[in-house]
Amino acid sequence: MQTRFTSRRVLLSKLILLLLLAVPTVADNGPQSAINALLDDFHQAAADADRERYLGYFAADGVFMGTDDWERWPLPEFRDYVTERFAGGTGWAYSPEKRFVTMGPGGESAWFDEIVVSQRWGRFRGTGVLLKVGDAWKIAHYSLTALVPNERFADVAKVATEGFETRAADTDNKDN
Repeated sequence: MQTRFTSRRVLLSKLILLLLLAVPTVADNGPQSAINALLDDFHQAAADADRERYLGYFAADGVFMGTDDWERWPLPEFRDYVTERFAGGTGWAYSPEKRFVTMGPGGESAWFDEIVVSQRWGRFRGTGVLLKVGDAWKIAHYSLTALVPNERFADVAKVATEGFETRAADTDNKDN
């Protein structure tokens, strides 16, 4: 009798364990989960060339900083660029590889840095600031920086300096 009871108890324990393992649990670490989901979909919206979804993640006075020295895009100007760029159905794809999110005091702001990878252009660092606007998080500032291995920086610096000097000379020649 005791063997049958023990067998049933073991069977019941195994069944409960199986059910617990089979039911997915959602780990919600609050705002950081929401921010990670936002940033993941922000990148997906760009890859999908979904203008409304992509721009909808920005705060009304948001700014996007590109990789060139002149690329400081307040949202109205960035909206025009994104509209033109996405019009043909082609966006840009940056896949997040690693991300760190830090919550600001009071939980109304956060900042992050992430490594994102483009199949075409390589590795970049995205950094940004998010603000809580009502119940939603909005990107107030996003900056994209090309990453350069330290041992190759001298080569890249030379190419960049030459490029800026050529640009300046071309501008000077147009002014004359």
